[in-house]
Amino acid sequence: MRTTYVWKQISLVAIVGLGSFTCTVKSNEETDAGGAITCSASNMCSGVTPTPPAAPAAGAAKGPCDIYAADGGPCVAAHSTARALYATYSGPLYQVKKMDGTTKDIMPIAPGGLANGADQDTFCDIDACTISIIYDQSGWGNHLTKAPAGMAKTTPDNEANAKSVPLMLGAQKVYGVHIVPGVGYRNNGACGTATCDGAETEYMIVAGNFFNGGCCFDYGNMERNSRDNGEGTMEAVYFGKCTVWNKGDGDGPWIMGDLENGLWAGDSSPFMDNKSITTWPYITGLVKGEPANATYPNGHWAIKEGDATTGALMKPFDGKRPSARYSPMRKEGAIGLGTGGDNSNAAQGNWFEGVMTAHYSSDQADNDVQANIVSVYGQAQ
Repeated sequence: MRTTYVWKQISLVAIVGLGSFTCTVKSNEETDAGGAITCSASNMCSGVTPTPPAAPAAGAAKGPCDIYAADGGPCVAAHSTARALYATYSGPLYQVKKMDGTTKDIMPIAPGGLANGADQDTFCDIDACTISIIYDQSGWGNHLTKAPAGMAKTTPDNEANAKSVPLMLGAQKVYGVHIVPGVGYRNNGACGTATCDGAETEYMIVAGNFFNGGCCFDYGNMERNSRDNGEGTMEAVYFGKCTVWNKGDGDGPWIMGDLENGLWAGDSSPFMDNKSITTWPYITGLVKGEPANATYPNGHWAIKEGDATTGALMKPFDGKRPSARYSPMRKEGAIGLGTGGDNSNAAQGNWFEGVMTAHYSSDQADNDVQANIVSVYGQAQ
């Protein structure tokens, strides 16, 4: 992510390697009137069919992805080292790896349940262990592994120390993902994710006491070639106090949207309705966007946030895209965790779960997901 972007460098867009999109350059310069670049989905993921977990029985408790599926927007990515995100999911949550290369998949203790952190403790014992895979529970196969080299960090990223973030949820020990500078995860070949100006909803759960001002502790939709391809080529949730581009009220940290070449707390900066978060031990951060409509002819996106241990979501921003450079969006559909879209790797944070859909969720679904989150992280000790 760069602080300035010259549209004459548009040749970067034309050489995207894996892209599930194509870009047509209509002129060498884009003005605030917009329209210099159009984006259309390609057939990269043609023929890929997801195999999501079975829906819960009628009247049974739902996980976050069951809730979004019932809302019309099933998860296309569902990652967590802490728990299953579907009521019936019983597959692996993540993989840990010893220095000798041996690995073990960590499963939920029961379908829809918390991670079996005791299995990690037994396997790793006194040895060093890293998190080598964060499995996608959605059935799309969008697993996360350490990020490849990118434009900002030109060598592959490191895997997180698997032991760094223990968390007791009631009587059950689970682990989070400890992001420090140099650590990051990626899937540049993800399928099912939103591309171009397609609608999406994404959230993540993070610790409220571990952050910095570096770029960028993100989770969400990123460029497929790990380069900065310009404004609107990514849309991810960010947590931290980076003020290189924009900011909210006070000194941070904030939940913001990383839309490329800009961390945005709203549609202007400073955006005073987006308050600093200083007291929540665990945080739900949510970003969602959809194409222009009659109400929002310049595009529409929103930020929501809440204490993951109690209470409801708040909506510090709901409005238009920041400028014509972000409308329409040109999302590429890769998935990243812990870095910026171009593999900027100066951030830190502790991360526990995140999901992505290709649908602009209803407020009721978001509220129901937050209630589910609170039922789990409200047990944090």
